Amino acid sequence: MTTRWLVTGAGGMLGRDVLTELAAGQGADVTGLTRHQLDVTDPSAVYAAVDGQRVVVNCAAWTDVDAAEAAEETATAVNGTGVRHLARACADTGALLLHLSTDYVFPGDAHDPYAEGAPTAPVNAYGRSKLAGEHAVAELLPDTGYTVRTAWLYGTHGRNFVTTMLELARRRETLDVVADQHGQPTWSRALARQLTALGRAALAGLAPAGIYHGTATGRTTWYGLARETFRLSGLDPERIRPVGAAAFPRPAARPAFAVLGHGRWPAAGVPSQPRWDDQLPKALNTPALAALAAAARTSR
Repeated sequence: MTTRWLVTGAGGMLGRDVLTELAAGQGADVTGLTRHQLDVTDPSAVYAAVDGQRVVVNCAAWTDVDAAEAAEETATAVNGTGVRHLARACADTGALLLHLSTDYVFPGDAHDPYAEGAPTAPVNAYGRSKLAGEHAVAELLPDTGYTVRTAWLYGTHGRNFVTTMLELARRRETLDVVADQHGQPTWSRALARQLTALGRAALAGLAPAGIYHGTATGRTTWYGLARETFRLSGLDPERIRPVGAAAFPRPAARPAFAVLGHGRWPAAGVPSQPRWDDQLPKALNTPALAALAAAARTSR
């Protein structure tokens, strides 16, 4: 018997990896809708898309952190109100919802990993918009809604920190990279694998609803990630120079500490993700990232 899955935001980095993971498994009848195919701010369109589905994985989001500062209402329409439409449609049709959120719901002033139940206090508009989505899931789907917070996501689809470092390596002798922000670089394929496992556990009635943290284990800084990306790609890591975040002023404040705890996964019977420095070599061996690394090596 097949189970119908809907993936929203299916054209993005994570959405594409979730589709790949579901296709590699068995028993899933998968529909992927890009942001052009489904506007989550349209409640009628959302209901029509959700109707008949058993599991909805919401990868649709406003992700431009800096632009959200000047367009918080628009960002919240997608990240908050749009999620509410999805949650209400799931509640009405009996579908499970796996919703992606972010470490930006926390202030970033901790020294120990944030537990799933730690108090939230976003420091920017993007974080506030994502927190509104979390509240919608908790309110409307207390028993069938799953919010998975992630952070420092990179992968083979679209621009991200790892691809940017490899692209800049072709054009610059040295790169200044922030060394005073701490987090957990997370390969989107590893998160997609964990999400699909959570969805299957939820279908089997084994995973308690609520909040989970979907990030790699271990921690580093952007500087540490850049150096390791260079080293694994056959580039000289000494070309990376450490600087403070103040060297790169941005419209939106960034949490200085984005390390999340993973205490709820054992209750769902789903393993925590591997360490970030175990994920990165596997990601860099994928054809797309390996090609970027090869181009960086041959450009010098």
